[in-house]
Amino acid sequence: MTKMTAGSSVRNGYWLNLKTWTLHPVARDGEALPGSFGETYVRVPLLLAFVLTPVIGLAFVMFLPFIGFYLTLRTAMEPIVRIFRHSAGELASTMTPGWQPGEAHLTGKRAEEASVEEKGPPAAEGAELEKLQKEIEEKRGAGK
Repeated sequence: MTKMTAGSSVRNGYWLNLKTWTLHPVARDGEALPGSFGETYVRVPLLLAFVLTPVIGLAFVMFLPFIGFYLTLRTAMEPIVRIFRHSAGELASTMTPGWQPGEAHLTGKRAEEASVEEKGPPAAEGAELEKLQKEIEEKRGAGK
């Protein structure tokens, strides 16, 4: 059996699309196979095409009621699934961790020794800032 992809020029005969399970007749040599990128076709001999055509049709007739039941059940369940999906989205938005600059959430959990504390300037810088603030106030007061 010869395998070709969609868009290839092929010999005349019957070609079976392996993605959609359809037979495509090619009337003239050099005609291109239809379909999108990635679809594979297999050349089928004429006698096998006569056997495959009714088998594919019979499979369609047998599974048509199941397809109908599936689509009906899916349509009936869609509003219920939408309710749970909406609730899950709201729950997930309340459970997300707060953003803290400089902290990575790559593992999903904090280190055990790490604790959440208010971060500010170190004590040594705090004393320098107070000294600088007093100096600025003195200069502003002297200028008046």
